Amino acid sequence: MTTILDVQQLFVHFSTSGKVIRAVDGIDISIKRSETLAIIGESGSGKSVLGLALLGLLPANCTVDGIVQYRGADLLTLPENELEMIRGSKIAWVPQNPAGAMNPSMTVGSQIGEPISLHVEKNRTTVRKKVLELLQFIRITPPEERIDSYPYSFSGGMLQRSLIAMGIAGLPELLIADEPTKGIDIMNKQAVSALLQILRKKGITLLVITHDLAFARNLADRIAVMYSGRIMEIRERKSFFDGPLHPYARGMLRSLPENGLHPISGRTRESDKYDGGCRFRFRCTYAIERCKVEPPLIALPEGAAVRCWLYD
Repeated sequence: MTTILDVQQLFVHFSTSGKVIRAVDGIDISIKRSETLAIIGESGSGKSVLGLALLGLLPANCTVDGIVQYRGADLLTLPENELEMIRGSKIAWVPQNPAGAMNPSMTVGSQIGEPISLHVEKNRTTVRKKVLELLQFIRITPPEERIDSYPYSFSGGMLQRSLIAMGIAGLPELLIADEPTKGIDIMNKQAVSALLQILRKKGITLLVITHDLAFARNLADRIAVMYSGRIMEIRERKSFFDGPLHPYARGMLRSLPENGLHPISGRTRESDKYDGGCRFRFRCTYAIERCKVEPPLIALPEGAAVRCWLYD
């Protein structure tokens, strides 16, 4: 498969209260056409910041450096007007917190129809027809009634599926979904997972940002583990869940209910207090003297990689 998005040495640093928060600190990652890549990690690992940085959606109080290569262009250096033509039409973003992401003063149908009007079709009758088709596709029925409803009348799961409908409305090549199962019940999680599986089978490339390991295991082709702004492990999904390599990844899997709910001890250090060593070593039972020097992302067979001296 060819690469659709290639991220090289991406840094996102926030300056606040005299500190520099290194939310994303040198990320190298690529996404292949028609694959589903899941980025997993604890809250605060930098997953969502990474996703926002790819499309230039971060606030002005941060510094973004690196290369985000898409179709021969570096998205980080494109003028805003050119980037706006890519957002929604080529690469779409599905934000977390659907209740906060939807405009309460606009109907759900008009919000789903907006990217269609911007990137696909201007005719109002045709746009409305396409919105009805999307509502039917995401199983919000009857679409003829729901199209003119406001967000307050939708459940959390319905709003999340509506955000996904907005994301695919402009017919993008790549859909980035940020925590698409956060805050919704198990039945709605299954509905969102089923919807993304359909998109996956249609050949849409998916970048899914999640802390939900069961969701990632059900959906992804590859898994990338983030911790404190760094990629710690990249593996094919089955290999990862059969036997994760990085001690942090092993701890994440041990914390699952089926594995006894064993939490990882300790807590993540603030990023402005890093001292150049492995960022996980203060919580790691395998830590040795060498871990005072941060390891590189070590390449392994079959496209895998892990950031740990155990594999050097």
